[in-house]
Amino acid sequence: MTNPLVTINVVVLNGERYIRECLTAVRAQTHDNLEVNIFDNNSADRTREIVQKEFPEFNLIAHYTNLSMWGGQEESLKYSHGKYVVALSVDVMLHREFIEKAVTIGEDDHRIGAIQAKIYSYEYDQLADGSYHASRTIDTCGFRVERSRRVTNIGHGQHDSDEFVHAGEVFAVEGAVPFFRREALDSIRVDGEIVDHDFFWYGDDVDFGWRMRLFGWKQWFDPDVRAYHDRSTTKGLSHNFSDYLRRVKIRQQIPQRKRILDARNIWFTIVKNDYIINILRDLPFILVRQALTFGYWLLFEPKTFAAVPQFFQLLPKMLRKRKLIMERAKATPSEIHRWIR
Repeated sequence: MTNPLVTINVVVLNGERYIRECLTAVRAQTHDNLEVNIFDNNSADRTREIVQKEFPEFNLIAHYTNLSMWGGQEESLKYSHGKYVVALSVDVMLHREFIEKAVTIGEDDHRIGAIQAKIYSYEYDQLADGSYHASRTIDTCGFRVERSRRVTNIGHGQHDSDEFVHAGEVFAVEGAVPFFRREALDSIRVDGEIVDHDFFWYGDDVDFGWRMRLFGWKQWFDPDVRAYHDRSTTKGLSHNFSDYLRRVKIRQQIPQRKRILDARNIWFTIVKNDYIINILRDLPFILVRQALTFGYWLLFEPKTFAAVPQFFQLLPKMLRKRKLIMERAKATPSEIHRWIR
């Protein structure tokens, strides 16, 4: 049985309240051939102190500007030597067999570029006594893209059930704790970038996940690969009217800049990665959703309209990136559209 080196990269900004438990779960992994990097995005709290004092065997990379989550992950690859790379968020706790199970899957099928765990949600208060392991509320089982181009987390807010016990492909892995084949990550570089540096925050994972699928890599969900995530927004919300009103209040707590980036970056993802024939096929669904989105902004978030001029300002650059991506795309429009439901 092979025992490949796996690199775990934790990118953190002011992660004092999670870092100790996160790295303790990393330390407890049953797979013993690990390399661990903690990339600190210029934290102002005790994050670095905790890592240095309590986890000296891990490599602390102290950066002095904030490169964002995925900018930090890409920079961390310069210090990564593993056949596989785990992009770990500091508020995610790994099950002790997470790496072992994922390695087995990756070694069995070399066409798999990324593995999606079954991720449960937990509350911060559950960290102290370790009871987060008992959670059976789904945080995500990967990304789903609807015909309207709405991107959702599969299973989010639902109780674990038979619906989530079968392994299989998903459209794209979600960004809380994806397990990547390093070869796949390197293969999706465009202009030298794995993540689009113009995104900075929000939507990066959808963008490179879509590109990974375009470039012919499988993205695989397996329920035996497990983790736990304290998602800060929309936790446990469904799509009924009462939860919709709660979502309005929760979104108001999200920094305005993040809401703007979220909106424009999803548009950029479609511009760069979506086939024109598929857009035309689904155009009525797309237009209806966009009209509803603009209506929502008009009523509740008028400042989010700032995403529109930003979109047009960067559009020529995104079209150039689209050209580079489409020149290398392997999946056909029909192969991509079968995942858009």
